[in-house]
Amino acid sequence: MPDVPPLLSPAPLDGPARSVAELPEPSPGLSCEELLDLDRRHVWHPYGPMPGRSEPLVVSSASGVRLRLARPAWGREELVDGMSSWWSAIHGYRHPVLDDAVRSQVERMSHVMFGGLTHEPAVRLAKRLVDIAPDGLEHVFLADSGSVSVEVAVKMCLQYWRSLGRPDKRRLMTWRGGYHGDTWHPMSVCDPEGGMHHLWSGALPEQVFADAPPDGFDTEPDPAYTAHLRKTIADHADELAAVIVEPVVQGAGGMRFHSPAWLRVLREACDEHDVLLVLDEIATGFGRTGALFASHHAGVAPDVMCVGKALTGGYLTMAATLCTTRVADGISRGEVPVLAHGPTFMGNPLAAAVAGASLDLLLGQDWAGEVGRIETGLRAGLAEAADLPGVRDVRVLGAIGVVQLDHEVDTAAATEAAVRAGVWLRPFRDLVYTMPPYVTGDEDVARIADAVCAAARAG
Repeated sequence: MPDVPPLLSPAPLDGPARSVAELPEPSPGLSCEELLDLDRRHVWHPYGPMPGRSEPLVVSSASGVRLRLARPAWGREELVDGMSSWWSAIHGYRHPVLDDAVRSQVERMSHVMFGGLTHEPAVRLAKRLVDIAPDGLEHVFLADSGSVSVEVAVKMCLQYWRSLGRPDKRRLMTWRGGYHGDTWHPMSVCDPEGGMHHLWSGALPEQVFADAPPDGFDTEPDPAYTAHLRKTIADHADELAAVIVEPVVQGAGGMRFHSPAWLRVLREACDEHDVLLVLDEIATGFGRTGALFASHHAGVAPDVMCVGKALTGGYLTMAATLCTTRVADGISRGEVPVLAHGPTFMGNPLAAAVAGASLDLLLGQDWAGEVGRIETGLRAGLAEAADLPGVRDVRVLGAIGVVQLDHEVDTAAATEAAVRAGVWLRPFRDLVYTMPPYVTGDEDVARIADAVCAAARAG
C-alpha cells in the first residue's frame, strides 16, 4: 500500500500532530453579544480606535439594496443601503449575474500568480477597460485596491521621467480638498490641512498644492483661477512629474463638485509644460456622476487613470491603473525597463471574472437612465434640506446627494436618525451624503432622501 501523505502539517517540536478525529469541533454560530465582544477586543475598524468605543451594527445578510441586521437597531431589522458599501456595490447585493460569475470562476480556479502566467478573465477585463476608457489609455496594470492603484500611478510617472533621464521631475501637483487613499504617496496628495493625514506632515513627500477649484459643476470658468492653475504648473514644471486630481467630484476630501472646465485647463497646461496628467476615477468611474467616467464631462483624456470601487460591483477588491503607450514605452526604455511593482493577488481570477461580469451588466442596460432617475429623486427629496437650520449647502450630481452642514456632524446622532428612518448612511466631517446603488427603486430613493434630511436635523 503506498504511503498516504498526512492530512495535517508535520508534528510541532513540542508534541505530535493530532489526527482529524482529535481536533476540536467547529464552534457554533456566535451570538450577537459574543460577536460584538470579540469585535471590540480584536477587530480594528477603519478610522477607529482600538479597542472600539462605539458598537457597530451586525449585518447577517444583504440582498438587493437591503442590509439585514442580526439584531434590530432602533426598531429596524433591515436597512436600505444608501452608501453602496463605500460607493462600490452599484448593482446591489446578491445579484444573480454576479453570483453566477463568481461560482463559475471558482470551479475553474480561484487564484494563480500573475508573474509569468496569465488567464482569460484578466485579459478580457483589461481589453474591456481599454475599450471604454478615454482615448489613448491602452495598457492596464491590475492592482489590489484603489489606494494601491494610485501608488502604481505615481510610480509610473516617477519611473517614466527617470527613464527619460530627468530624475528631478519627481514631485506631484494637486489641488486642495482632494483625497486619494491612505497609503504613502496617495496620502501626500490628500488635502494637507482639511484632510485626515496631517499627522504625517514632515514625514510625507512634500508636494505642490494649488487652491481648491471653485465650487459648482455648472460654475462658469473663473479667469483668475485659470491663471492660478497655469502659473502653479509653470512655476514648478521642471520638478513636476505629474498633476493628479479627482475629476469633477472630490470624494472623501469633502464631497465637492467642480466644473469640468478645470480638467481642460489642466490638460492644456500639462501639455504645454511637459507634465503628465493623472485622473483618479476610483470614486467617479463607472457612471456615478452621470458620465461613464467623470473625465468624459470635459472631453479630456489623461496620461494615467486609476479606477476601483465599483469595478467589481462591490464583490471583491480590485482596482486598475491605465496608461498611454507614451508612458509605457518611456518606462520600457529606461535603465530598469520594467514597472517595479507586483502584488501577490494581481489579476486575481475571481475578482477579474466578477469585474468583467459587472461591466457587462452595467453597459448592457440603460445605466445613464438609471443614474439620471436617481439624480431626479435625490434632487426632489433633498430640496427640503436647504431650509433646515445648520445646513450650508445641498448638492446633487448623478447618483450622489450631499447635505453640508455649517458645523461638524454629530455622527452618532445622525446615524441613529438615519437608521430609525430605515436607511444606512455614513456621515463624516460636516457632511451627510448618499451614493445609492443604481438599482435603488424610486420609493427607496425617496426613503434615502428622507433619512439624509433626518440625519441632517439630528446632526
